[in-house]
Amino acid sequence: MAVLELAMQGLAIFGFILFLVLWMMHLMSLIYVRLHLHRKRSEVKLPFSSVFGVSLLKPLKGVDPNLISNLETFFTLDYPKYEILLCVQDLDDPAVDVCKKLLGKYPNVDARLFIGGKKVGINPKINNLMPGYEGAKYGLVWICDSGIKVKPDTLTDMTNQMTEKVGLVHGLPYVADRPGFAATLEQVYFGTSHPRSYISANVTGIKCVTGMSCLMRKDVLDQAGGLVAFAQYIAEDYFMAKAIADRGWKFSMATQVAMQNSGSYSIGQFQSRMIRWTKLRINMLPGTVLEPVSECFLASLIIGWSAHYVFRWDMMVFFMCHCLAWFISDYIQLTGVQGGPLCFSKLDFAVAWFIRESMAVQIFLSALWDPTISWRTGRYRLRCGGTAEEILDV
Repeated sequence: MAVLELAMQGLAIFGFILFLVLWMMHLMSLIYVRLHLHRKRSEVKLPFSSVFGVSLLKPLKGVDPNLISNLETFFTLDYPKYEILLCVQDLDDPAVDVCKKLLGKYPNVDARLFIGGKKVGINPKINNLMPGYEGAKYGLVWICDSGIKVKPDTLTDMTNQMTEKVGLVHGLPYVADRPGFAATLEQVYFGTSHPRSYISANVTGIKCVTGMSCLMRKDVLDQAGGLVAFAQYIAEDYFMAKAIADRGWKFSMATQVAMQNSGSYSIGQFQSRMIRWTKLRINMLPGTVLEPVSECFLASLIIGWSAHYVFRWDMMVFFMCHCLAWFISDYIQLTGVQGGPLCFSKLDFAVAWFIRESMAVQIFLSALWDPTISWRTGRYRLRCGGTAEEILDV
């Protein structure tokens, strides 16, 4: 009995610590979003010779309904000194025709098409980017996924963040307004749960970066071995960021979000993506096993039980009140990340929020169940530490 009582006291203490940590994360994220995101920055006014030159590396595979419009936003950037390096793995990929169409439409833009890639490891994205990386002529490289769209001043915003001690500038991932409930579900996740963890980690000094849109110093990457050094990992973005941080460089977040605008999306695709990301985190960071207790429903149960155990408060009443406070905080944060009016109703938000929160534990358990992941056209078996091996069909 003494052991049981001690265990219950320990759980109660854990519940109160969890309450403080999670609401500190809420507050940090809310404040950061309001103070930092969507703030207008001054335009580039330096002489041409002093402006950062940027080599944009664009990995492409396949097409979706939004690919050409997304890519075209990079051809119309209002920035004086950049090149676009379009990288396609296969000659018969339909993305090749999209690239050629844009190259013909914008002949005055410094852009080149690389076809064929270069096999240097198991990561297909790195293999695809290698020829472009080797041909880059500027000191900054901007690796940006095919599903991202930008504003004319996005690159100006990112280079403004590249100060003397900064080695990497990244964008907070978010999702563009698109029709359908699957799009609403993605927007709710990338406007609530994801930025809360992403922002609070970066504010507290934990290097948390996704590779959707990253501007990096090429000489620092070269010191770490270049892109080749990261071809053994599936989560190359994490290890590139780690290599830059290990060399004493700081990170900065752009004031504009990294706007995902894929034309192909569904609830199933969203769920598979979340499972894949969770598998990668589990294999890279053992502390990921605690992630489920940072989700609203499970956290509210633990904290509610702690309040009942210590103060004899009604557990279910506390659970409901805590979930409501979380829900309101998430809505406020979502509107801040959006930077304008939402394209869906409050009811749509409530339904999407409830479904997303309900999926959290199931996604985590699915990630634990199977250590293999499917990405692009390959399947990979993950190893502890973040490396992986490709599973070849016999």
